Amino acid sequence: MTKLRPGVIFGEEYKTLIQAAREGQYALPAVNVVGTNSINAVLEAAAANKSDVIVQLSNGGAQFYAGAGMPDSFQARVLGAVSAAQHVHLLAKHYGVCVVLHTDHANRKLVPWLEALISHGEDYFRANGRPLFTSHMLDLSEETLEHNLSESERLLKRMAPLQMSLEIELGCTGGEEDGVGSDEDIGADNPKLYTQPEDVLEAYDRLNPLGHFSVAASFGNVHGVYKPGNVKLRPEILRESQKLVRETHNLGENPLPLVFHGGSGSEKEKIAESLGYGVFKMNIDTDTQFAFSEKAGAYVFETPNAFKHQIDPETGTPYKKVYDPRKLLREGEQGIITRLTEAFDDLRSAGKSLAQ
Repeated sequence: MTKLRPGVIFGEEYKTLIQAAREGQYALPAVNVVGTNSINAVLEAAAANKSDVIVQLSNGGAQFYAGAGMPDSFQARVLGAVSAAQHVHLLAKHYGVCVVLHTDHANRKLVPWLEALISHGEDYFRANGRPLFTSHMLDLSEETLEHNLSESERLLKRMAPLQMSLEIELGCTGGEEDGVGSDEDIGADNPKLYTQPEDVLEAYDRLNPLGHFSVAASFGNVHGVYKPGNVKLRPEILRESQKLVRETHNLGENPLPLVFHGGSGSEKEKIAESLGYGVFKMNIDTDTQFAFSEKAGAYVFETPNAFKHQIDPETGTPYKKVYDPRKLLREGEQGIITRLTEAFDDLRSAGKSLAQ
C-alpha cells in the first residue's frame, strides 16, 4: 500500500488517498468545524483511530472562526477560512495522519466567497508551492444543469494549476446547512433529491478533461436529523451513475469519486451499501454538533451552581476549577471524539491511515 506523509495532502496525494478508499471500500468522515476546539478534536479522533480525515468549513463556520464580532461579514468568511486552514497546516502533521482541507457548500450567492478563497490559495501556492486548501465545493444544484457545469468548468480551470480538486453537487441535498438549502425540500417523494445518472455522465465528460473533481450525487440525502419516513435513501442511484460512466468510457469499477452528503442520522446499512459504489467521503455535522453540546451540557448540569456563582453561596466552596472554560470545552471535544470514533467504524476507515 502506498504511504503518504502526514499532514495536509493535495494533488496526486489526494488522488492516491481517494483511490485507496475506493479500492478498500471505505470512506473518510468530512467534519464541519467552527474553531480550534472542533478542529483539534477531529485531529485527535483521527489519530486515536489511525484514520485519515477531512476537515471542512462552511461559510458560517469560517465566519465564526474569525469572530462573531468582526464588522465585515464577507471578510470574516474569507479570513476565517484562511486562518483555520493555516491552523490545520501547522498542526496536522503532528497528529500523524493525512488530512484533507475542504470548504463546504457554496451556492450562487457564495461564489464570490469561493473566488476570494481561490485568490488566497493562488498567493499561498506562489509562496509555498502547495495549495492552501485541498479542495473546494461549488453547490449550484439549485441552478440549471448548464449553469452548474459551466461555472464548475470556469472555477476548475483556476483551481487545477494549484493542484486542487473541485467538488460539485448534482441533485439537491435536502434541508438547510448554514443558509444553503431549505427544510421545505425534505420529503421522500421530492424528485429533486435524486440525481439522474445522465447528468453525472455529462459532468464527467465536461470536467474530467480539465482537472480533478468529485461529485456529490444526491440519492435522497438531507442535512440534519429528521423523523422516520421523511428520508428515503436510494444508494442504487450511485451504482447506476457509476455504471453509465464506466460503460460509456470503458473504464474500471467505480470510476468517479462520490460524496455522501447529510451523513448525520443516516441508516448504517445505507452507509455500508454506498461504500460499494465509490463513495470516499461522508459529511457529518449535525451529529458532531449534538455530541459536543450533549457532553458540555452534561458537565454544566453536574455542578449547576458553578455556572451561577464563583463561590457557592451556602458552602463557600470556590468553583474556579469547575467553570474554567477549558474544562467545559474539553468535555465538548470528548463528545466529538466519541461520535467520530463511531463514524470511523461505520465508514470502515479505522486503522487504514496512509500516513507513514
